[in-house]
Amino acid sequence: MNSPNTTLDKFDCAILAALQQDGTLSIAALSEKIGLTSTPCWKRVKRLEEEGYIESRVAIVNRQKVGLPVTVFVSVRTGQHDEKWLRRFAAAVIVLPEVQEFHRMSGDIDYLLKVVTTDIKGYDTFYKKLIKAVQLTGVSSAFSMEQIKCSTELPLELIAHGLPA
Repeated sequence: MNSPNTTLDKFDCAILAALQQDGTLSIAALSEKIGLTSTPCWKRVKRLEEEGYIESRVAIVNRQKVGLPVTVFVSVRTGQHDEKWLRRFAAAVIVLPEVQEFHRMSGDIDYLLKVVTTDIKGYDTFYKKLIKAVQLTGVSSAFSMEQIKCSTELPLELIAHGLPA
């Protein structure tokens, strides 16, 4: 992938913003929305995909409706910080379908996981799989009481996209 902002202009950013809001837009609807004709719009979308700016197009499923209403933020601490241990831990965590996000952190917490599950019992099952995978120094769980904001849209208005300030 190119370095950030090297090839993005205002039309590229407009395409990305529109597709973040609705990934099902047809090229005709997208081109009308951003002010380009269909062929140049289609070429830009293809380029953005090829260059890795668009990683995938997905449907966002309602967790409540499908029976996965519980979100847990799991803080993990370890006394082991070697690359071999990290590879084992990452391989074990990546295959757990409950894990939506997996981050290596700075500060007191070594890793942070965002986990979705059915209920407390579902979380307990996940927890047992997690601690069985590799040796951990500490695991702390914080259950989300209410989701106040959730977005998959990146704030593209924060980037300069090649235009003078």
